[in-house]
Amino acid sequence: MEKSRKVAVIGAGASGLVTARELQREGHRVVVFEKSNQLGGLWVYNPRVETDLLSLDPNREIIHSSLYKSLRTNLPRQLMSFSDYSFDCAENGNRLNFPEHEEVLKFLNEFVKDFGINELIRFNTEVVRVAPVEFGENRWVVESKSEELSSEEVFDSVVICNGHYTTPRVANIPGIHNWPGKQIHSHNYRVPEPFKDQIVVVIGDGPSGLDICRDIATVAKQVHLSTRSSEIEVSKLDNYENLWNHSKIDHVDESGEVTFLDGSSIHADIILYCTGYKYDFPFLETNGIVSVDDEGRVVGPLYKHVFPPKLSPFLSFVSIPYQGIVFLMFELQAKWIAQVLSGKVLLPSEEEMLADVQDHNRQLEEAGIPKRHTHRLHPHEMEYMDWIAAQIGMPSLDAGLKEIYWSIYKCAREVGYANYRDLWVFENLTQSSL
Repeated sequence: MEKSRKVAVIGAGASGLVTARELQREGHRVVVFEKSNQLGGLWVYNPRVETDLLSLDPNREIIHSSLYKSLRTNLPRQLMSFSDYSFDCAENGNRLNFPEHEEVLKFLNEFVKDFGINELIRFNTEVVRVAPVEFGENRWVVESKSEELSSEEVFDSVVICNGHYTTPRVANIPGIHNWPGKQIHSHNYRVPEPFKDQIVVVIGDGPSGLDICRDIATVAKQVHLSTRSSEIEVSKLDNYENLWNHSKIDHVDESGEVTFLDGSSIHADIILYCTGYKYDFPFLETNGIVSVDDEGRVVGPLYKHVFPPKLSPFLSFVSIPYQGIVFLMFELQAKWIAQVLSGKVLLPSEEEMLADVQDHNRQLEEAGIPKRHTHRLHPHEMEYMDWIAAQIGMPSLDAGLKEIYWSIYKCAREVGYANYRDLWVFENLTQSSL
């Protein structure tokens, strides 16, 4: 017999919205808690930044989104769709291959409207506590506050979809406490103008680090990109006259000097950290059953990155893993959770799920993969999504989508994240015209 449960969804970003839809489709009664005044989560651009530009002060006013104004998607629009709801955006009658963030937000608003999800969302309502009613009992109390009013409500299940691009992780650099320059995390980067005529060191060569480097280079005197590698030689980056590649920072000092592992150094005005984010669930109380490691990189134990074995299926997470076709991954995780809660799909026993988590961790260790990459799907992202699809009786991902994804990955690996979008579009336009 299928069950209908009362389910709380924490967060109205892309993962929370598709989760709400899938839960509702399965006949569950859904409440979505959203602390801001609009949906979209990460995709809501906010020009404001936090007063503490490194976001270390626990008493600061927290700005949720980390969007910078020039941001475009890392994936083409074909890979930003849900299985039954395509992302077709246009500019001057032409489809955008890599949409800007405004188009993603528009897409999510249209999705919500078309599926009647808006009525499920409680805006301006922050969740401050999620805890079992009693340990051993499969019900959860959700405490929230709205306009200084607090309330408590009991739910059969909670799905956490609060994202993981809000709490910055900052590199520990020898000498940094005496370094006199300005420091900022990319969480608080919006536009390049404040960097005009400055000498800037950017730490981190991931997609956002490379995007922001190029953005800043249009106005800065010099931009120096420091990578994790110790083997990078000093070299010009892209077609910019004021943008250089460097190895990892060795130390900084009170003179304002930044010294790299290869012995080279520059006198910098600003250090900008593009060093990623921590998983953070300050509202969640599980008596240590679910924890986040000291560096904020690993949530566990989680069966297939979704269910804590001891608390499943009544507590679950959507959007923990990264690298993959993310919107489709959110949808598959949400469908799985919804069907498990309704009784259509059964999970393994607690012991079997824990054994699977331990096996996953052992495989990473044997492969020499650092613990910080526990939730990185690559190179098994398609295998992961196909596995969830099989659990819920869906076919494997469309071969065409897989081909597009791997062509993107190959292009980025060959030419670098700084250029792959333009080159991929050129190659696909050329092929489509043959």
